[in-house]
Amino acid sequence: MNLLEPLTAFFERTRSDQRIGNTHIGIYAALLQYRLERGFCNPVDAISTEIMNIAKISAHKTYYRCLKEMNEYGYLRYVPSKKKNRASKIYFPD
Repeated sequence: MNLLEPLTAFFERTRSDQRIGNTHIGIYAALLQYRLERGFCNPVDAISTEIMNIAKISAHKTYYRCLKEMNEYGYLRYVPSKKKNRASKIYFPD
């Protein structure tokens, strides 16, 4: 599999989607990098502070809002953890 394929597919889908902004793109790219660092697994156990650091964002509210929106729009499936010390699950489309 080409490592750029998921990012390319994301950009093709978002090209005409006016709901997606630069923060969504930054978080999605950070999630792909995070996933790659963990062996390209699906789902990935996502630790918000680590992904936010890669995406260069500092507001937790923005991070969670963008994940929820990308989940609603069908770009990924976000399953939040109910506990602060446990990672959330993020599923990428096949």
